[in-house]
Amino acid sequence: MKPADDFERSWRLRFERFGQTHNDDAPISGWSPGGLAARLRHFQRCWTPVPGGRWLDAGCGPGTYTRHLFENGQHVIGVDYSLPSLKKARDRSPGEIPWIVADVQQLPVGKASFDGVLCFGVLQALSQPDRAIEELAAMVRPGGWLWIDALNDWCLLSRWQRWRNQAAHRVRYDSPRHLRHLLERQGLVGVRVDWVPIAPGSRSGLQKVLESPPMPWLLDWVPPLAWGLCHAVVLRARRP
Repeated sequence: MKPADDFERSWRLRFERFGQTHNDDAPISGWSPGGLAARLRHFQRCWTPVPGGRWLDAGCGPGTYTRHLFENGQHVIGVDYSLPSLKKARDRSPGEIPWIVADVQQLPVGKASFDGVLCFGVLQALSQPDRAIEELAAMVRPGGWLWIDALNDWCLLSRWQRWRNQAAHRVRYDSPRHLRHLLERQGLVGVRVDWVPIAPGSRSGLQKVLESPPMPWLLDWVPPLAWGLCHAVVLRARRP
C-alpha cells in the first residue's frame, strides 16, 4: 500500500472509531470542544444565508454545520464516509435532512447542482487536496459558492509543535496560497481567505481576545501576523 493510501485509510478508520465511541460533536469531528465552537462561530459570522438555497455539506461528520444550514432555511444534504458518524448525525437532526455515505473525492450527486458546497475538517485527513477540490468545485452551480477549511501550514505554533512532536505529522497542513491556486484552477473567482485563530487548549481563555472585534481587522492589515498566528484558514470562492 502506498504511504498516501495508508495515510487516508488510517484517517477513515479513525473517524469511524470516533463515530462509534463518542457522542459529542467535537470528538466525533476530531476537534476539541473549544476548537469546533470557534470554527462554527467564525462560519456564523461570515456566512449569509440565501432563503431556499441548496447546499452540500461534504464531510459533515455528526452534522454540526448541516443542522446550522438547515436551521437557516437551506435545503442541505450531509455526506460523510464514516457510517457511525452519519448515524449519530441522523439521530440528532431533523428528519427532513438526507444523508449519504460517500467520500468527498467521489461524490454520488449531480454536478453543478448546489448553490453552496461546504467542506470543513476534511483536507487535513487527505494525502493531497487536489482531487477533493476538483470534485467539490464541480458540484457548484453558476453563482454558487465553495467553502473549504484547512490547517494553516504557515502557523508558527503548528510548525514548532511538529518540530517537537512527530505525532503532529499525522495530520496534513496546507499552504493557503496553494489552496487559492487550486480553487482558481477550477474556474472559481473572488477567492477570499479568512484567518481563524484558535487558542491552544491550555490557553482557552485567550479565545475571547482572538475573536474580539479588532482582531479580523488586524489580521487583514498585518498579513505576517495572520500567517504566523492562525492555526486554521477558511477559503471561499464563487462559480461565475
